[in-house]
This record gives sequence, C-alpha cells and structure tokens, in this order.
Amino acid sequence: MAKHAKRRARPRRHLFALGYFFAASLVMVSAVDPYSGTMASANTVQTYEEPIVEYQTLRLLPLGGASFVRGDFEVLTGEDARPITVRRAPMPEPGTVKAFALVQVEERGWDYNQFSCLVKLWERESNWRWNATNKSSGAYGIPQSLPASKMAKAGADWRTNPETQVRWGIGYIDGRYGSPCAALVHSDEYNWY
Repeated sequence: MAKHAKRRARPRRHLFALGYFFAASLVMVSAVDPYSGTMASANTVQTYEEPIVEYQTLRLLPLGGASFVRGDFEVLTGEDARPITVRRAPMPEPGTVKAFALVQVEERGWDYNQFSCLVKLWERESNWRWNATNKSSGAYGIPQSLPASKMAKAGADWRTNPETQVRWGIGYIDGRYGSPCAALVHSDEYNWY
C-alpha cells in the first residue's frame, strides 16, 4: 500500500509544478513585454502627419512719413516705433475708479486695449491711489500730476476726488501722447510720462 500511495503523489506534484510554470510564464510575459500581441506588426501602427502650414510675409513700406494708419492699428516705423506688451486688464468692478476710467476711455473713442494700457500705466505711477504723493518730485494723485495743482483745471476737488483726477489725467494723456498706450511706451522708455 505504501507503494501505491507514492504513485498518487507524483501526479499531484506534476500538476502543481505545471500550474506554477504556467502562472509564472504569464507573469513573465506581462512583465517583460506587456504589449506583446497587441502590436503584431508595423502595419498596425497608426501614424499622424502634421498638416502643411503656409506662412504669410508682411512687408511694410514707408509712405513718405514716419507712420501710417491701417484699420484700427497704428503701425509706426523708424524712430517712432517702440515695442509694448500689455496684458488685458480685468473688467473693473462697477462703481470703482477704474470703472469710471473705462467710461472716460470709451468716451474718447479708445478701445479696451487703451484701457489696459491706462491700467498698467497708473498702477505703476500711483497704484490708483488718489492721495499718492511722490516725495522726491511732488507729483500727486492717480495720474501723478506735476505740479499737482494742474489738476485744478478739471475741478476744485482735485485733491480728494479720484474721478476729477482721472478726468484730468485722461485729458493730459490725450493732449500730450494721443493715447494711453503711447503714454505707456514713453513711460517704459523714460520712466515718466
């Protein structure tokens, strides 16, 4: 009987060894090449070709002067040309000084890009504080008027009323530079406007 018991144990060992070998081979195939069988040949690989992009070339020719106007953009050449980068200003909250300034900008016929330039310019000058004072020069207010008393032309309350200061500052920018972006370019180059 002991001889017969040994014969039964062998088939079980073979089954155990065969099962172990089978499981180990599945693990090894997945570990060594997890994608085997999914890409049987190079013909099954999908390719993507980028579309051909044609670029246009723009050539500017001077038209007898230093600048010309085309559509809504003023293109400057020669010494008048200056680079400028301005992020679009967020829409101002209603009832704020910036909202009042936006109305003033729009009344001049300027677009939102000009408002963005104005925001950047006056953030640099006064951070839109009506009582900002430059200790070295005496410039005052949101637009940093120098002398400060020039703002009296816009109203007697120029010392404390931010709307009066904005009205004067936009008039000053329009009269001297033609637009807030032009004033910002000047400020970028000379550190004043």
